[in-house]
Amino acid sequence: MYRTFYSLTSKPFKKSIETDQLFESTNFSEASARLNYLKTSRGIATIVGEPGSGKTSTLRAFKNSLNPARFKVVYYPLATGSVTDFYRGLNIAIGNPPAHRKVNMFNQLQNSISNLYHKKKITPVFILDEMQLAPNKFLNELSILFNFSMDSENPFILILSGLPHFMHKLSLNQNQSLYQRIIMKYNFDPMSKDEVKDYVTHQLKISGANHDIFTASAIEAIATNSNGLPRIINNISRNALILGFQLKAETIDEEIIMKVVSGTL
Repeated sequence: MYRTFYSLTSKPFKKSIETDQLFESTNFSEASARLNYLKTSRGIATIVGEPGSGKTSTLRAFKNSLNPARFKVVYYPLATGSVTDFYRGLNIAIGNPPAHRKVNMFNQLQNSISNLYHKKKITPVFILDEMQLAPNKFLNELSILFNFSMDSENPFILILSGLPHFMHKLSLNQNQSLYQRIIMKYNFDPMSKDEVKDYVTHQLKISGANHDIFTASAIEAIATNSNGLPRIINNISRNALILGFQLKAETIDEEIIMKVVSGTL
């Protein structure tokens, strides 16, 4: 519907965008550079930011950049299950039929990581998401699980991703054994107004737009009401296009944006 009206070849502001078409914001560029450092350094890293700030998209791009002949990626979104459930999930993801006891599953994981790295020359990459949900006991288990050769080597990459307050939890005294081993930290900040403008322009361009659809005041309203978070920018912009089509508006102005934001569609 609105695609034809606005002469677009594909839907803009969609969730399923290919990683090679992601907008290279400051966050994306800086986080990607630090993640690339991990390819050779290995070890533990943290990626934090508000919901919808672009963490998962950046991690997805990093995953897609890895040579599958040299890296094995395990993505695990943390739930509220037990440590045993976590060990079972990781074993399944890495290709092990999980044992019945927690201690045996622990040994399975450590042996698999060591065998992948030392025998097959493959670096296991663990991406653990929603880490703000992790209790302190879970963080202590991670510190033990990812301790190899008396903490003298890192035959793995471990990326802990979550909301900003996860870093406060990590910095507590009881979590120092894990916190002190983190070699890279990155916090996603909201995009500036200029970046929001570039982001909206980029999204429309890769969707085939050949003219300005959003006015300058509309983009400023998007920046103000989205707090610079890509997911909210997408939601506002996509709904603005739908409303604009319904109103037969050739351009999306500030008034349409405010109707979307206020819910008066």
